[in-house]
Amino acid sequence: QVQLVESGGGLVQPGGSLRLSCTASESIFRHYAMGWYRQIPGRERDVIARITPAGTTNYADSVKGRFTISRDNDKNTVYLQMDSLTPDDTAVYYCNAPRGGSTGNVFWAWGQGAQVTVSS
Repeated sequence: QVQLVESGGGLVQPGGSLRLSCTASESIFRHYAMGWYRQIPGRERDVIARITPAGTTNYADSVKGRFTISRDNDKNTVYLQMDSLTPDDTAVYYCNAPRGGSTGNVFWAWGQGAQVTVSS
């Protein structure tokens, strides 16, 4: 079972930036599409960005133009650069490998997530 560890969260002011990292424990990571997800308390987890093994990306409308997903297959790591943050981006952020279908259908166990809080 691949283990995922997210890092890079924190408190940031509106308009600020953060970069999240997610490192997988196994090199098979390189063969999987990866996604960044976020969960606001009381709401379901949503996928906000995806990247294929070759690097093709797509984004939810809510983050398009502000967030950038990337990956380094040699480091088994996927990144999420978040710019122009707003309080609506406050959430716990997770990464995983989507299976397709429903958002929660993923290949691996969820990590602990990274808390991002956007507040002045």
